[in-house]
Amino acid sequence: MTARAADRARYDRATAHLDAPLAIVDLDAFDANAADLVRRAAGKPVRVASKSVRCRSLLERVLAKDGFQGIMSFTLAESLWLARSGFDDVLLAYPSADRAAFAELAADPKLAGAVTVMVDDPAHLDLIDAARDGGRELIRVCLELDTSLKLLGGRVRVGARRSPLHSPAQLAELARSVARRPGFRLVGIMAYEGHIAGVGDAVAGRPLRSRAIRLMQAAARRELAERRAAVVRAVRAVVPDLEFVNGGGTGSVQHTAAEDAVTEIAAGSGLYVPRLFDNYTSFTGRPAALFAQPVVRRPGVGVVTVLGGGYPASGAAGPDRLPVPYLPEGLAYDPQEGPGEVQTPLLGSPADDLLIGDKVWFRHAKAGELCERFDALHLIEGDTVTATVPTYRGEGRTFL
Repeated sequence: MTARAADRARYDRATAHLDAPLAIVDLDAFDANAADLVRRAAGKPVRVASKSVRCRSLLERVLAKDGFQGIMSFTLAESLWLARSGFDDVLLAYPSADRAAFAELAADPKLAGAVTVMVDDPAHLDLIDAARDGGRELIRVCLELDTSLKLLGGRVRVGARRSPLHSPAQLAELARSVARRPGFRLVGIMAYEGHIAGVGDAVAGRPLRSRAIRLMQAAARRELAERRAAVVRAVRAVVPDLEFVNGGGTGSVQHTAAEDAVTEIAAGSGLYVPRLFDNYTSFTGRPAALFAQPVVRRPGVGVVTVLGGGYPASGAAGPDRLPVPYLPEGLAYDPQEGPGEVQTPLLGSPADDLLIGDKVWFRHAKAGELCERFDALHLIEGDTVTATVPTYRGEGRTFL
């Protein structure tokens, strides 16, 4: 029996009393992935990206482990909710225009002490001040560095379009604006190198493309390490008591941790290991989060139909954004239909061994987005469900 077949047997036994659709997290795999992130971080604390987990119970579990410290959140409303729930170190990774939430933040000393907000433009400071509604608490601020690699005088750009702050001088100037402005305190710098951490460098069947990606990422790592160090020096000249410099992502943990200028690493998807992380040479994780759909039809030889399953991931549309049939091995989508809103036909010889009501296990393309489809995660240890915990959705929290 292959390892994947053994996992399928475990998951089927553990959930035999539960009807699909359902979602699980294999805690043995989750914990092993957490340990691997800590190993690769080489002594620097790992800040957990909540958007890649979206379950308070699992955030608590991972933050209780040595090597993890703090949360990287994705909306201001989520940040305030987490802070009220007892998480005392929450870095909001994206700028916000949520005026009502800024008013809450500025009026509550507990929230203001726990939450750090992201800015990359003086207009963000203006918006926060206009939203204070009388609140006088000091707002903790982090600046975001644009990590993109610019070539040929800027005519070629590799990397996400995020912050407009690219050079040390630009960050230092905004740091001075924050330092001069009453009601704000600059505490950190963040730089997410998505073109390094979030792009697989071993694309199946594409050796030339894979080599090109590896060459690009090596060049990008060198350029960013030099520029990030210069940025940190420039900002520390303005704010000597900067608390943290955050960098990384699941796919680049060990490379970012090697930079002296970086004080902490961000990662989250590496806990669940969705299918987009199958194409990496820098690490190998264990799939921990899966969902099951029930077989509801047997249209013919080599075909079964499962209920639902059309859960595409965010990003540029393409086959790599679709969930993948994982267990039993050997099933594939009908190319004329793909995963459907209500039903999904699956092709392959394993279909002939599946009965009505059997489960087919899938992996989502990304990590936390799976939790927007399910209100609970069944936590499996060995071949037993040891707990069932709510996702953000299960707690009535849909932040985006």
